[in-house]
Amino acid sequence: MAEKVHPGVDSPPHLPPPQSKHAAAPGSTYVIQLPKDQIYRRPPPENAERMKKLAKTNRRRSNRLCRCLGYTLAAAILLLILLGIAAAVFYFVYKPESPKYTVDSIAITGFNLSSSRPMSPEFDVSISANNPNDKIGIYYEKKSSVQVYYSDDRLSAGVLPVFYQPVNNVTVFKTALRGNNIVLSRADHSELLTAQTEKKVPLKLNLKAPIKIKVGGVKTWTINVKVKCDLTVDSLTAKSKIVSKHCDYSVKLW
Repeated sequence: MAEKVHPGVDSPPHLPPPQSKHAAAPGSTYVIQLPKDQIYRRPPPENAERMKKLAKTNRRRSNRLCRCLGYTLAAAILLLILLGIAAAVFYFVYKPESPKYTVDSIAITGFNLSSSRPMSPEFDVSISANNPNDKIGIYYEKKSSVQVYYSDDRLSAGVLPVFYQPVNNVTVFKTALRGNNIVLSRADHSELLTAQTEKKVPLKLNLKAPIKIKVGGVKTWTINVKVKCDLTVDSLTAKSKIVSKHCDYSVKLW
C-alpha cells in the first residue's frame, strides 16, 4: 500500500536549478574573446579598386612579354629558314667537296735503338692535298701543326707551309718534322725494336690545318681541318717505305 503524506509534516523544500557560472544577470553585456587568426576584417573599398588596377597592369605586362617572346621566336625561325635557303643555294651552285689528304712518303733519320740515350729523330714527310672543287679555292693559314707519334710518345713536330691552293688542284708539299731529346720507355723501346725487326713499325701522323675558303671574291672565316693517319713503315731509316696507310679527316666550321 502507498504511504500517505500526513499534513503537518514538512516536505523537502523545492531548490532552484543550479545556475551556470557563465550565466549573466539580466541586462548585462556579453564579452566573447576569439583567437586572432579567426578575426576577419573587411578591407576598405579603395583597396579593392587598387587591386583591380594592379591586376589589369599585370595582365598588360604579361601580354607584352608574350608578344615580345612571340616576335623573337618568329624572327629566329625566319632567320633559320633564310640560312637554310642560303645554304641550299650555295650547295647547288658551288657543290662544295671536302679536301682530301694522303701521306705519299716518309724519310726517317736520327733513330738509334741500340742505345737507351735520348734521341732527336727527324721525319721528312711528303703530303698530298687534293682540292676537288671547281669553284672554291683554299688558303692555308699560319698556326698549323704536324706531329708524328709512336704509341703515346710524340717523336717529332712541325708545321705546314702557308700557301693558296686553286680549284681542281693537287698540291704535294714536304714538311720537315723534328724531335729533340726523345726518351722512350723501356717497354716502347723493346716493342719498337721488335716492330723494326718484323718490318712493321706503326706510326701515327696528326695534322691540323687552319684554312679559309675563297668563293668568288669572298674569303670565309677560319675553318680547322684535322687529319689523322695510321701509317706502317718497314724501317726507321731514310729509305723507309710505307707498307700501309689510312687517313681520316674532320672539318670544324666554327
